[in-house]
Amino acid sequence: MAIRRKVSEDAGAAALAAIKQTLGSADPATDFAALPRTVRATGVRYLLEELATLAPGNSVEVRVPPFGVTQCVAGPRHTRGTPPNVVEADALTWCQVALGFATWGEKVALISASGLRSDLSDYLPLF
Repeated sequence: MAIRRKVSEDAGAAALAAIKQTLGSADPATDFAALPRTVRATGVRYLLEELATLAPGNSVEVRVPPFGVTQCVAGPRHTRGTPPNVVEADALTWCQVALGFATWGEKVALISASGLRSDLSDYLPLF
């Protein structure tokens, strides 16, 4: 089943272009934080949608507060309460890993990942 996109391809591409520029700078944390909130939110949501497209399923919940959440990776589906496989990261870390500016292993200390299916290194970077 295909995911229902909320972020248009054009808006997502524009946000990712701005984010990539900041992640390649000398001070990515400061430059990323200086981006307008709407750009950061659009970029994060677009990357979450891309992950759900690449790894369809409902066994892992990926959270990037306060911007978005998605379910992905095939496997047992949870129906109530906290899912058994949860990945949570801040927006900067998520963008760095999803866009290939850092690896999952390099940022694993900044990523909260619980459950057997929570290692997303096989799916990242997305592009």
